[in-house]
Amino acid sequence: MTLRSFRPRALAAVSLTAVAALTLAACGSSDDSGSDSASGSDATRTVKTAMGDVEVKKAPQRVVVLDTAELDSALTLGVKPVGATHADVTSGFLNYLPKDQVAGIEDVGQMMTPNLEAIAALKPDLILTSKVRHGDKYAELSEIAPTVMTENTGYPWKENFQVHAEALGKEAEAEMVADGYADHVADVTKALGGKEKVGATEVNMVRFVEGADIRIYGKKNYIATILADVGLGRPAITDKAKDGFSYDVSPEKIDLADADVVFHSTYGDPKKAKETQTTGSGLWKNMDAVKNDQVFAVDDQLWIQGIGYTAADKILGELHKSLAK
Repeated sequence: MTLRSFRPRALAAVSLTAVAALTLAACGSSDDSGSDSASGSDATRTVKTAMGDVEVKKAPQRVVVLDTAELDSALTLGVKPVGATHADVTSGFLNYLPKDQVAGIEDVGQMMTPNLEAIAALKPDLILTSKVRHGDKYAELSEIAPTVMTENTGYPWKENFQVHAEALGKEAEAEMVADGYADHVADVTKALGGKEKVGATEVNMVRFVEGADIRIYGKKNYIATILADVGLGRPAITDKAKDGFSYDVSPEKIDLADADVVFHSTYGDPKKAKETQTTGSGLWKNMDAVKNDQVFAVDDQLWIQGIGYTAADKILGELHKSLAK
């Protein structure tokens, strides 16, 4: 059985989370990998992590996730965590996640400052996070439950998903999810005119951030990987991004963000993030993308903060809808 069998012939986005749930019901448990020990409910496996080898239950039942990528991974694989941190947004858990799937998940604090007592009270048998987020809390978290950390978040999201899948014992489901994503990417590329046409279209992603400069996203971040998978071109300015992540500018240099197509999102208050000021300026209005009606406002929670296959599937759908005009 593969994800392909669940994908409709139409090019509308498919909920990978719903597909994974169907897969779980139809295919049963995944094949085991890694080193195993003991048997029955006490059986464990060894998972290689950023903090070394970690012994985890072969089928963890009470999972706590401490970042948005880990929450996306778990739900995509059909695993509902007992606890999760929230991003710094007013809506709690990110709004692109189906409400029925996050209902009942215990909020264990803000992402960068998780409440360790609240986590311990949930009696988890697995904690998922990353070293870049919570490496300084690894010893304390490990005292609560086996803690699987990836090195970083964002750009290596596909590799991180595989680590999450191994820790959750969902490798077979993960393979089907990845195959479904590849199918969707191919569908979108074809719908937009094929590789040559898509590659000739240069796209920029701009993020207005409260309390920081405006970010023109480079080629080493989550959203850049999706644009690259579709085969979209990127302007030369993206090569100037610090560590490949972003090239930050003031409103007075926003014209550097011009491209054939510009997507933009806002984190925080639009005025404090300089979005209102910038998009009302002559520099912005004189950009070719604006003149050609090729500028699209997108949801920051989905395009930037989500980080995972469920988010990526929805983003692919929005890329198709916007660029197929």
